[in-house]
Amino acid sequence: MSDPVTKSDAEWRASLSAEQYRVLREHGTERAGTSPLDREKRQGIFNCAGCGLPLFASEAKFDSGTGWPSFFQPLDQAIETTEDRSWLMRRTEVHCRRCGGHLGHVFPDGPKPTGLRYCMNGAAMTFEPKAG
Repeated sequence: MSDPVTKSDAEWRASLSAEQYRVLREHGTERAGTSPLDREKRQGIFNCAGCGLPLFASEAKFDSGTGWPSFFQPLDQAIETTEDRSWLMRRTEVHCRRCGGHLGHVFPDGPKPTGLRYCMNGAAMTFEPKAG
């Protein structure tokens, strides 16, 4: 297991775009339909934009119709979750296990085999296409 990534606020601001910083470090949400990663269909890996940790494989991606990249399961030991009580509701927040960056939320309305929908902000991730 790799060591946690910790940076000062100034270091995060310097290493991320303004939108990545807002989403990953300030728990923001991008507007639905704005991320090109929602339309990404190639084989590959979706990594944390903050620290590069592999988060989701393209095989777990599906079109949820929500306007955000959605997955039915993360890679092993990629994420952690916490309870989010903002917006006058209870949701399960998903964040990167290594840098703690906010990725999105998970909901119990996804497809088989897990029945889960990991609704992620594209700004919180990068995509690495499979070589070949």
